[in-house]
Amino acid sequence: MFSLNVQPKLFSPNCSDLTRYLFAALALLTLTAIAAGKSRQPQREPPQETGFLNRRIDLNGVSYRFQVYLPEDWRRDDNRLWPIVLFLHGRGERGSEGMWQTQIGLPAQVRDHPERWPFVIVMPQCPLPDHWTDPKMLDLAMAALDQESAEFHGDPERTYLTGLSMGGYGAWELARLHPRRWAAIAIAAGGIFWSYDPERWQEASTLPAEYAQAIGRTPLWLFHGGEDNVVSPRQSELLYQAVKAAGGNIRLWIYQGYGHDCWTRAYNEPELPRWLLSHKLTAQPELLPAAAERLVIPRHPAAIKLSLATLDSLSGEYLEPNGHGVMTIYHQGDALYEKDQYGSIIELAAESPMALFFPNGTSLLRLLIERDAQGRVTALVFHDDRHEERWEKLPPATAHPALALRH
Repeated sequence: MFSLNVQPKLFSPNCSDLTRYLFAALALLTLTAIAAGKSRQPQREPPQETGFLNRRIDLNGVSYRFQVYLPEDWRRDDNRLWPIVLFLHGRGERGSEGMWQTQIGLPAQVRDHPERWPFVIVMPQCPLPDHWTDPKMLDLAMAALDQESAEFHGDPERTYLTGLSMGGYGAWELARLHPRRWAAIAIAAGGIFWSYDPERWQEASTLPAEYAQAIGRTPLWLFHGGEDNVVSPRQSELLYQAVKAAGGNIRLWIYQGYGHDCWTRAYNEPELPRWLLSHKLTAQPELLPAAAERLVIPRHPAAIKLSLATLDSLSGEYLEPNGHGVMTIYHQGDALYEKDQYGSIIELAAESPMALFFPNGTSLLRLLIERDAQGRVTALVFHDDRHEERWEKLPPATAHPALALRH
C-alpha cells in the first residue's frame, strides 16, 4: 500500500511578468494624476479672431448671414467696452451670402484705414427683394446689433448708426423709432422719401418735421452729392431745415461735383470717426446744445497761378528710385500737364507752391513738390490718403530717351 503526498503549488510569477505588471500600474497612476491636475486647471477660451467675421442670426424662423468687424486689439477676456456701429448697406448689396455689404462704404474704408476705426462694426445684409425700411428688416438690423453687442462687449453709451443710399433710408427709420439708442448718427445719400414709394413726397410739407421731432437732439451728420440724381439732395436739405427748426443737432455737407456715390468720400473723412467718438449717449439728450451747420464742399481746391519761372522749374522728367521712367511734366503757356510712360496726358493745377492736383480726377491725389536750398525742384511725391511714392527729377543734361516730349 502506498500513499500519495501531493503538495499544493504556490503561484510565483517570473521576473518578466512582474516587471510588466509594475510598469502598467505605474503608468495608470501617472495618467490618473495628470488627469486630476488638468481638471483642477482653469479652461482657457481659444484666442478670438479679429477682422471681418462671418456671423449668423435666426429671427422668426429665418436664418440670416451677415458680418461683424472686430479691431485687431479686441480681446475677449479684458472686459473692455467697445464703441459699436450699426452699418446699413445700399440697394446694390442685397443678398443672402452675407458678404457683399462689406465692399463699399464704411467697410471699404475700414480696410483702407483700420487705424481710424477702433469700433466693433455690425453689418447685417438685407435679402432680395426686401428693403431696409420693411419692418422685418428693421427688426433684423436691431437683432443683429443686440446679438453682437452682447457677445463683443458693445458699449451702450457709444452705440452709433450709419447707412448709405437705401441703408440711409433705413437709418432714418431706426433713428426715428429708437432715438435714445444712438449716441450719434451719420447718413450718406439717404432720406425719408423712398424711391420705391414716391407717394411719400406728397407729405413733404409735414414728414421731415415728424422725424425731427422724434429724433430730438441726437447728433446727426448728413452727406449728399450735389449732383445726386438717384436720391435727390433736396431730401437732406429738407431734413436739415426741419431738424434745425426743431432745435436739433445737425450738420449737412454737400459735395460739389459728386453724384449718388458720395459715401466713398464721406466715410473717408478723417473727422467722421472722431466726431462719432466725441458723442456719448446721455440720459437727457435734450440737454445737448442745439447746433446746425451746412457746408458746400468743393470737389477740388481753388487753383492758384504759378509763375513761368516756377513752371519751368517743374518741367522735366521724373524717375522711380530704380531708374525707370515715370512721367514728364511740361507746360504750354500757363497750362501744366503730366505725360506718363504710356503716353497719356493729364492736366495739372497748383493748390499751393508746394502741391499740385488733378482738376479732372480724384480729389484725394496730390503731387507734393520737393525743392533744394536754392529753390530748384528735385523730386515729386505722389501722395494719396493711403501711401506715398517719391520720384526724382532727372537733370536736364541726362534726359531719359523713353520720356522724350512729343507735344
